[in-house]
Parts: sequence; C-alpha cells; structure tokens
Amino acid sequence: MGPVRTSALLDRVQRETLRYFTDFAHPACGMARERSGTPDMMDTVTTGGTGFGVMAMIAGAARGFIARGEAAERIALICGFLERLPRYRGAFAHWINGNSGETVAFSARDDGGDIVETAFLMMGLLTAREYVKSSEPALAQRIDALWHAVDWAGYCPTPNAMMWHWSPRHDFALALQLRGWHEALVAFVLGAGSPTHPIDVSTYQEGWKNSPSFRNGRVYHRIRLPLGPELGGPLFFAHYSFMGLDPRGLCEGGIDYFAQNRAQARINRTHCIANPGGFAGYGAAWGLTSCDGPTGYEAFSPSHDRGVIAPTAALASMPYLPDASLAALRHFDDYEGGALWGPHGFFDAFSQQAGWIAPSHLAINQGPIVAMIENHRSGLLWRLFMSAPEVQTGLSRLGFTCSSGNVA
Repeated sequence: MGPVRTSALLDRVQRETLRYFTDFAHPACGMARERSGTPDMMDTVTTGGTGFGVMAMIAGAARGFIARGEAAERIALICGFLERLPRYRGAFAHWINGNSGETVAFSARDDGGDIVETAFLMMGLLTAREYVKSSEPALAQRIDALWHAVDWAGYCPTPNAMMWHWSPRHDFALALQLRGWHEALVAFVLGAGSPTHPIDVSTYQEGWKNSPSFRNGRVYHRIRLPLGPELGGPLFFAHYSFMGLDPRGLCEGGIDYFAQNRAQARINRTHCIANPGGFAGYGAAWGLTSCDGPTGYEAFSPSHDRGVIAPTAALASMPYLPDASLAALRHFDDYEGGALWGPHGFFDAFSQQAGWIAPSHLAINQGPIVAMIENHRSGLLWRLFMSAPEVQTGLSRLGFTCSSGNVA
C-alpha cells in the first residue's frame, strides 16, 4: 500500500471514529456516551471517555474533519455541563446521567468521585486548554477553574496512598488503592502537578511503585518486560495515560516508558502470532485488551485470551509498532468485506473463532484510536499536553526526565 493510500486509510479511520464523539455525543451535554448498542444506557455518559473524546476532537480539528470553531463549541458545551454537576472533593463520578446531571452509580459503593476517570477527563481538558488558550481565552479560563477544583490530596487518606474512589456515603469503603502497573499513571502526574491540591511525592514512590505488579523484568517471547503483570496485561495500559503523556524518552527509576509500552505491544502481538489457543484468524488480526466479548465485557490479555480481538488494541499501538499496526488496520478494513465498520468507526471487537462481531462501540476504546494514531502521525496531542506547565511540574516532582526535552 503506497503512502497516499495509507494516509487516506488513516484519515478514514480517524474521521469515522471521531463521529462517536460528535454525531453520537449526548445531545444535551455534549459528553461521550458510555457505549452504543445498549438502548437503556443512551443517557449514561462517561467521564474518562469524554476526556478521550475531547482529545479526539482536537485531532479532528487539526485534520480538518471538523471545524476548529465547532470543536471549541463542543468543548464549551461539555464544560458548561461539568460546571453544574455534583463533585466529590472536586472530582467527578465515573458515570453521569447526560440529561439530569445526576451521578449514576458504577457499583453499589462507587456512587461518588472517581479520581482516575477524572484524571482522564483533565488530561483531555488540559490538552484542550493548550489548544484554545490563544483563540478562546474564556474557555481556557473555564477549564482552569474545573482543573483547579480537583482535590487530588483528598483522595489520599494517608500521604503515601491514593484511592481510586471516594463517596460521601461510603467514604473510602471500596479500599481500592492505586498501585502500579496499569493505566493510572497520569493521575499521579496531574496530582503532583496540581497548583491547588497537590499530592505528596510519597503517594507515587511508596504507593504506586511499591506494588508486586509494578516491576516485572521477566522475558516473554524473547522480549523483556520492565513493568506490569504476567505477559503484560490488557494493552490499554500502554494507551490511556499515554494519549497525553509523551513516552518518547520519558524515564524514571531506570524505566524507559516508550520501551515499556513497545515491549508490551510486542508481547501482545507475538502472543497472537504464536496463538497458543489455536484461535481462528490470529496473526493477521492481533490485539488483546478490555472490550466487549460474546459473553460480555472482559479484560482480555495474553494471560486471559478467549479469541476476541479489539481493533483499538492494535490501532492505538501505532506509535509503538507502526508497521504491525498498519498491517492490522488493513486487515480490519478488509475483514469479511468491511463487516467491522460500524456507524462510528470499527465495532468494538470481534471473534472469528466464534463467528461474532460486537454490535457496539465503547467511548474508552474509540478515543484512543483517534488520539494515538494522531500521535503517531504528528505528535500533536503529546506536544499540547506536555506543554502544560502543570504537567511538567508533576513529572519533575515525581522524578521523571525526558531526553526529548519535553520535561522541565
């Protein structure tokens, strides 16, 4: 496939996937719906997925898929809704009713704030602030007000521990501490960089890093994996925080985060090529992550492989494995005569083994496709997010360095 055709295919997947966050956005509030294909969830919007959608809209505006003014208007609508919502120590709930603004409980005791979802939202909004601060200074100020209100330290019952949830009814009853390695690195960077409610550095050094699943160092398929669980875990670990955090040359504690993410993607792909489960279609198709499956949503990975491939896994890995990701994109494009294409980009997942294609799209899987392809193509979202002085402050406080000069 020549460069012109490759560029056109990348344009198509970004443009059509973006429609999830424009055409399918909740009409009353502009936020991203949690998922499509589930009629009783049409009014459920998602905080983290909205942050991803904001980043997708910025990429879309830069590509000319939507007008820059339209992107700003949509982000302003989202901010207006967020300003009216219940907040929990300044953070937002995971799920919200897009009409009423009421919190939708994610589980019995998860009926308050979610600091990781809020971090993903703030990652998107800070990226937007850097994008619009010259042309839309009033919108940038509104974003600042939302950002400054988040009480990151309020999610730390002790200085060396950050908890995922806090509820005015249940306090920290879920007792889910953020300990690495997984998708939540950006919560520590933003918490450390907050100008109003910063976390203690020990939260990161003694809490996040002091976990049996942080360091790995073992070799899988002749690939050494510095961090994370057995065989790397679901591939979104390499995507969510790194939609904004530029991993190129980003180092801390002897870990090169681009090398970490590339190793996880290589292990994931190599596992699919080796295909120990003997699943139909593997090889040309690769990419195991959390997604819908024939029996429901699951966290698929090389250690939990059920023959289900999610296009987001390979496509959002394009900065790490460009040739392999492009090959997967061409395969997804051609699969069964285009059967993977839905109204808002590729459907969430498929299993050739089971003869099944998901009828759904998920916000948290669609957003990384647009954003990470854009980071591969231009580095735009990395440049914007990393240019925020608070991000540089957070990285510096936590001890990160960057050989590419992105960190102060």
